[in-house]
Formats: sequence, C-alpha cells, structure tokens
Amino acid sequence: MCTVCGCDSGEAKIEGQELEHAHNHSGDHSHSHEHSHDHSHSHEHGHNHEDAHQHHYGKGPAHAHAPGMSQARMVQIEQDILGKNNAYANQNRGVFASKGILTLNLVSSPGSGKTTLLTRSLNELKDKLKLAVIEGDQETSNDAERIRATGVSAIQINTGKGCHLDAHQVGHAVEALSLENESVLFIENVGNLVCPAAFDLGEAYKVAILSITEGEDKPIKYPDMFHAADVLLLNKIDLLPHLNFDLELCIQHAKQVNPSIQIFQVSATTGEGMSDWYQWLKLSRQTKLIGFKAHSN
Repeated sequence: MCTVCGCDSGEAKIEGQELEHAHNHSGDHSHSHEHSHDHSHSHEHGHNHEDAHQHHYGKGPAHAHAPGMSQARMVQIEQDILGKNNAYANQNRGVFASKGILTLNLVSSPGSGKTTLLTRSLNELKDKLKLAVIEGDQETSNDAERIRATGVSAIQINTGKGCHLDAHQVGHAVEALSLENESVLFIENVGNLVCPAAFDLGEAYKVAILSITEGEDKPIKYPDMFHAADVLLLNKIDLLPHLNFDLELCIQHAKQVNPSIQIFQVSATTGEGMSDWYQWLKLSRQTKLIGFKAHSN
C-alpha cells in the first residue's frame, strides 16, 4: 500500500512472472515477501530518497488520514513500507554496481512526452551504448512494445491499481532482462509526480521530465519530486513560441526547490537540446565505469 495515496500495488504483473512467491534476485541474494528490513540508505549523489516524503515546502506539514487509524500509526506504516522498499533497493543497487550498470529512473506526469523522449534517445544511442528498459504502467504493454520496436530489450511491469514502481518489482524485472555488464538501464516509472518521489528503486539518478505545456509552476506544486530529481528535462521547447510559458520562472522554481538540479531544455520531436542530454548521459556512464573497473581490478 502507498500511504501517500492509499493505492495497492499487490496486483502488479511482470511479463512472464508471478510475484507471489519467494525468489532469488540476481547477485546471489534472496528474500521473500515476509522479510522485514529496517536499514536506510543514501544514493551515491547524496540524496536520501527515504526522506523524500518528509520534504514539505508549504505552510504546514502534510498528513495522511485513514478512518479509525491514528496519525502515529500511519507514520509507522509508511516507515515500514519505505524501509522494506529501501532494503530491496539496496540489493538492486548492489547488482547494478557489480555489473557496472548506470540506472536512471525516469519520472513525470502523464503526457509529458516521456516515452517519446525515451524512444528517440534509444534510437540515437543504441549503436553507441548497451541499453535496456523497464516500463511501468498501470495497464497495457503499449509502451514496452514501442520500446522493443527500436531494437532495445524491454520488459513491462503493470502495477494494476499501483501509482508507482517499487524496488521489489524492479528486482524481478532485472532478472528477466539479463542485463549486460556496462549497460545503461532506463526505468520508465508510472506517470505521477507524487508517489514515485518516495520510492527508491536502486537507481543512480532520478530524471524528471516536465513538458512546458504543463505550466511553469509544477516544481513548486510538486516539490518532493523535483527535490528528489537529479536532472530535469524541460521537454517540448519547440512549442515555446505558441504558449504563454515563462521559461525562466520555471527554472527559478526548480532551483528554488533543488539548487543542485541539472536542467536541459529539449524537444523530443525536433531533437533540439538532445545532444546536451546525451552528453550528460555518456559522462555519467563513464563515471560509473571508472568505479566499476577500479573495483574489478
């Protein structure tokens, strides 16, 4: 259960797999649904995603409510859920590190152009890098089919009523993909600017995609997500001449929430600005490989 919105991801399905059983993730670690984990973690880039749900930028604290349940009990449930997720995320991170895999968690609201941006990136990078994709949607495998049409391996996770991916689901999907060493894994999360902010998947970076058609106030309306993100791709900038969108104000809002966020202005349709995004991606992968090769030696 997600204690932010109350959704239930228990109906999640991964292509060719069942989740209701004990399992072994790659990397020689094993666990079952009944295991409980209390340890927290931090990402290599310094964000503590376990604390993402605690960032409140309004005038007062945010609260979840459930009939007949105290606020203290709700907080305890949330801590238990995130603690268990973080344990799975740490295991995923260990697998990625052991293979020298750069993993990116792509997050956005529906309609941001996230899949279009991803497919263009795959088509333009697939001859230069080893790539794979995990697709997250509540229903259908449409996006995974679009990804596979590029020639890149992809696996679909359908979350059912769930509004985000979690690290447990990603661990299963990683097993099915049989990822190559030194590859880049894109995880396209469910379209939602709220709940995915709190759930670490074991990624190296969260990459937020924001379409300029959504308005320049989104970073301050959904601060947890933009605080958790390392990169912001401002998409559909080819539409700037046709919209009443204040680009500088949007960037200001994003920097207000997260001063260290890296921002790229791109158009997945025309290709404008995409080379800067690719350059960041290649440099990030190179940094990951330096650590991987040093550890291997």
